[in-house]
Amino acid sequence: MSELNIGDKVTGIYKTGKYIGEITDIRPQSYLVRVLAVLKHPTQGDLHHPKEVDGVFFQERRALAYREQTNVPLKMVKPFTEDIPDYQDSLQEAIEKMRAELLSKNTQWAEKSLMNLKSLEKDYFK
Repeated sequence: MSELNIGDKVTGIYKTGKYIGEITDIRPQSYLVRVLAVLKHPTQGDLHHPKEVDGVFFQERRALAYREQTNVPLKMVKPFTEDIPDYQDSLQEAIEKMRAELLSKNTQWAEKSLMNLKSLEKDYFK
């Protein structure tokens, strides 16, 4: 039996992003979570070869959209009791945090990631 219920506010990790959302369905292996805010923007690049640039498909990874629903494995979901920030504000904050982290690294991966973020921002904040 699940300790969390439909309608509960939670944090969930999906791939390399972390989100605040609400549970809309409970499934055998996962919760269906509707995204309400972004805590950590997804890492750029190849998930199977993290922080590598050579010989991999360097993918642009978007944050899940406001109210987008996704399956999050049960163990990656935790209760959330604070106020939920505005989605756009939380997305901007998550990008700023990632940018600061990337600027502190002097690698090809960080450079390519920063280029991806710049491109994503143009799309996110039209």
